Amino acid sequence: MTTPLLALDDVHARYGPVQALHGVSLEVAEGEIVAVLGANGAGKTTTLRSVSGTVRRSGGEIRFDGTPLRGGPEAVAKARIAHVPEGRGTFTDLTVEENLRLGAYTRRDREVRADIDRMAEWFPWLAERSDQRAGTLSGGEQQMLALARALMGRPRLVMLDEPSLGLAPMIVREIFRIVRELNAAEGLTVLVVEQDARIALESAARAYVLEVGRVAVSGAAAELEADEAVRRSYLGY
Repeated sequence: MTTPLLALDDVHARYGPVQALHGVSLEVAEGEIVAVLGANGAGKTTTLRSVSGTVRRSGGEIRFDGTPLRGGPEAVAKARIAHVPEGRGTFTDLTVEENLRLGAYTRRDREVRADIDRMAEWFPWLAERSDQRAGTLSGGEQQMLALARALMGRPRLVMLDEPSLGLAPMIVREIFRIVRELNAAEGLTVLVVEQDARIALESAARAYVLEVGRVAVSGAAAELEADEAVRRSYLGY
C-alpha cells in the first residue's frame, strides 16, 4: 500500500481551553487535490494550522511522507510544505518580486531567478508588476501572488485556506483553474480548505467534510457532489 504524502491520525487541537479539533483523520496522496469543507467553526482552518505548526496539538499524530511531522512553521517549511493562509498574507509594503523571493527563503540553490520567471508563465501579470508594491494589487492579484510565493519554495504540498474569500466568482474560477493545471502539469499536491463547496468539489479528487471539529463524511469528490443528502446536510446547496 502506498504511503500517503500527508496523514493526520486522530488529531486534536485547541486554542487555550477551547478544543477545536476532536480527532480528525485524513490523508492526501502525492499528486492529489483534496478539499476540506464545512461550515464556519467546523475546524477547517485549524486542520491546516495543525499541520503548519501554528496551533497547539493536544493529541494524535501527523506524518509527512511517512515521518512524524513535528516543530513549528520553520520546520514545516523546510519539509517543503507551503501554507497560504486565509486573508492571503502578502507582505503589502514589499514589491511583487520581493514577495516572491521571500517564498524561496529556505532554498540554497541558484535557480530562484529562473523560478520567478517560471511563475510568470502561470501568472503572466507578475513580470510587468514586479516592482509594484503588493499592497496596491487587487484582492485577486494578491491571492495569486500568495500562491506564486508559496510555489517559490518548490513545495511538495501546498495548503490553501479559503482562496475564494472576498473574491469575485470569475477570479475564483481563474485561481482554481491554475491550481488544477499546476496539479495536472507538475503533479502539485494540494490540500484546500474552501467555503465554496461547488468549486472545491469540481477541482478535488476527494473531500472531507468537517462538523464541529470532526470528520462527518468523506469520499470521492464526485460522489459527495452527487449525494443530495450530503449537499443539503453539510454543503448548503
